[in-house]
Amino acid sequence: MARDGPHFVCQSCGAVQGRWSGQCPACAAWNSLVEETVSRPPGALAPARGRKNQGLAFEGLDVETPTPPRIETGVAEFDRVCGGGVVPGSAILLAGDPGVGKSTLLLQVCAQAARSGARCAYISGEEASGQIRARAQRLGLANAPVQLAAETALREIIEALKRERFDLAVVDSVQTLWSDAHEAGPGSVTQVRACATELVRLAKRRGIALILVGHVTKDGQIAGPRVVEHLVDAVLAFEGERGYPYRILRGAKNRFGATDEIGVFEMAEAGLLEVRNPSALFLGDGGERAAGAAVFAGMEGSRPVLVEVQALVAPSVYGTPRRAVVGWDSGRLAMVMAVLEARCGLGFATRDVYLNVAGGLRINEPAADLAAAAALASSALDAALPQDCVVFGEISLSGDVRPVSRMETRLKEAAKLGFSRALAPAAREAAGARGVTGVSRLADAIARIGDQAWG
Repeated sequence: MARDGPHFVCQSCGAVQGRWSGQCPACAAWNSLVEETVSRPPGALAPARGRKNQGLAFEGLDVETPTPPRIETGVAEFDRVCGGGVVPGSAILLAGDPGVGKSTLLLQVCAQAARSGARCAYISGEEASGQIRARAQRLGLANAPVQLAAETALREIIEALKRERFDLAVVDSVQTLWSDAHEAGPGSVTQVRACATELVRLAKRRGIALILVGHVTKDGQIAGPRVVEHLVDAVLAFEGERGYPYRILRGAKNRFGATDEIGVFEMAEAGLLEVRNPSALFLGDGGERAAGAAVFAGMEGSRPVLVEVQALVAPSVYGTPRRAVVGWDSGRLAMVMAVLEARCGLGFATRDVYLNVAGGLRINEPAADLAAAAALASSALDAALPQDCVVFGEISLSGDVRPVSRMETRLKEAAKLGFSRALAPAAREAAGARGVTGVSRLADAIARIGDQAWG
């Protein structure tokens, strides 16, 4: 057995080194190695006590396993992202920027689930019980039968969860916990990994739906070792742009449901309010559309969402034109601009380009290429798109407009909100649809925008 001794653990990736160095050899992060004392090397198995090795028992795929009913928390947007509710015995990691509303959301989830009959525990390592009660009173949740506790010692939390029978437990946050089995400080890679492992093991053994709150770094990544994201069954990201009251709950990993689902909330005095129709929220008041704006019919998981993409092309004052983008990938914007210059004759070499996705939503799918190109061309040509037109499609480097998935669903959502025309790829799914202008080349789409030639 390896003797106890100091090891140097990288606080960025969790790699363990035998001696200190200024740069981590594993992830190349500078000044991230911190000395910690561990009892055995990571990955070494603890010796079994009190039982003999019975061998590994295998089972076939045809063995029927009863599926436990999901716990519906009563917060429909949260249940939607989780796949229809929380699965007993599952572990969920919820991460987000400081002040985005993670604690508020989970307190509402616990309160609504407790009112529905589930036995819920809310354990906070960042706030006292009195602070949580004060927030519950502001949110109108003071009468919810939620069990509160303020504790950071892992041993005390595990003993309490073993002693009581809970259906749902929230631990806020995993970075504040510490285990007396390790000498590292709270928030270190060793402590976060050890505490998360013990809590997940307990949740699966006892059938508790466990929700862990995680911090994020300045780069937007979940703080701590990546092994925590592998341990849990679902990883949810709670996002929100500063200055906007809207919050997006996005599923990045889910073993019991679809990924890339989103839940939309609006922060108000009474807490987080669910937004059942995000398209109407992100589209604004529906006034006269100016040049440089295009409505994109996108898909967020299984939900169609319409959002306005805004662009501004202006003469550059300085020698180097400026490129600024909010809510979309800057590399994708550079590619679309290059295709517009090479295939459509639009020049941006002496002009500043600004692109913004209205409402604080971030778009990740390639189907937004044509909407961004239409907004850029509309601003450059000073030609507004029709008020009742939506745009979607993927652009290739050759200037072709490629079909995208679920075109019929996008068109149905647009028609439901009063959009009677669409600029979309010329594909079989959209062929013959009323009001759809199918284009196979980006140059044809730009020509229609400039000439105002709409069917």
